Amino acid sequence: MLSYWEQQSFTQYDHVVIGSGIVGLSTAIELKERHPAARTLVLERGLLPTGATTRNAGFASTGSVTELLDDLAHMSETAVAGLFERRLKGLERLRKRFTEAQTGYADDGGYELIRETEQDALERIDYLNDLLRPVAGRTVFRRADERIAAFGFSTTQTKALIESTAEGTLHSGTLMRSLQAYALQLGIELRTGADVTTFHEHGSGVTVLVQDPFRKAVWEVHAGRLFVCTNAFTRKLLPDEEIIPGRGQILVTAPVPGLRFKGAFHFDKGYYYFRDIDGRVLIGGARNLDFAGETTTEFTVTERIQQELEQQLATLILPGVPFTITHRWAGIMAFGPSGKTPVVKAFSDRVFGAFRMSGMGVALSSHVAAELAELAG
Repeated sequence: MLSYWEQQSFTQYDHVVIGSGIVGLSTAIELKERHPAARTLVLERGLLPTGATTRNAGFASTGSVTELLDDLAHMSETAVAGLFERRLKGLERLRKRFTEAQTGYADDGGYELIRETEQDALERIDYLNDLLRPVAGRTVFRRADERIAAFGFSTTQTKALIESTAEGTLHSGTLMRSLQAYALQLGIELRTGADVTTFHEHGSGVTVLVQDPFRKAVWEVHAGRLFVCTNAFTRKLLPDEEIIPGRGQILVTAPVPGLRFKGAFHFDKGYYYFRDIDGRVLIGGARNLDFAGETTTEFTVTERIQQELEQQLATLILPGVPFTITHRWAGIMAFGPSGKTPVVKAFSDRVFGAFRMSGMGVALSSHVAAELAELAG
């Protein structure tokens, strides 16, 4: 039962966004910048975003050589180049909105380690550069083999190193705090602990049903327009959408004295990724070892994947260097049945959605949010 004051002040909005991750907050910001007088509310079921926003690896990724070549096996050249362009535009939009201090962005570049089984990809670097140059405006990939030993990687396993000019790293927690602060500065309202159970459209708008865990009651929030930005958890509200969850497991070491590399690194079609952070090494991925087991929304880590990540640290990344693990966690991403194109969609005149970022939410989010706001008008 709501009080008179609650009914008067907290149940009527022009825009309601479900999901306070990077896509959801970016969407709310885009809407508020376009419609300053509109009342805009963001609903989040957790104390922090549930999926991957504050549980990712902090990569500003656009795609490595072997990953893009793998994408071309499932998508057309036009689609791959277009998706690469959207990632670039998303990072550009993010960096225009916030300073590097506000995101922890480091323009240290990106690299891919090429092992023996992947050497065929070296012959296609020029092809990829020719494909991407019209959208990137520059040469994206170049060999950097001379840095293998300087970075301290295994010289027996690493046959080549490819540098990307279109990647960087950031601090996911700093980015989220900046997004929240800017949203509040614009006058956007944010409610956490607000679990949306369902919604329905009617003649005057959309009614959103929100579970109140303390009062054990359901609130009705009325919106002129509704925006669903819940990524891997979208089928709870839109059950017909094709969403395949993918768990990404991560670990972080204690500080490694004299750590020799900086930047964002990938190998094996992007399924493995690692970086430096505060003198430590963060490594994640390896879900391709167990696609069935990692197709889940459970946030637990597994012994098989964690052992594999430690093995890669010991043999490929830090050979001969002792390390200890201080942090382990998992985040949940969202993929489609084929290709990596995100969903940006109008379900009606009042209900819209942006989700299925395929592990590239940091790069895509700002541009996808602008696309969604533009679609809504």
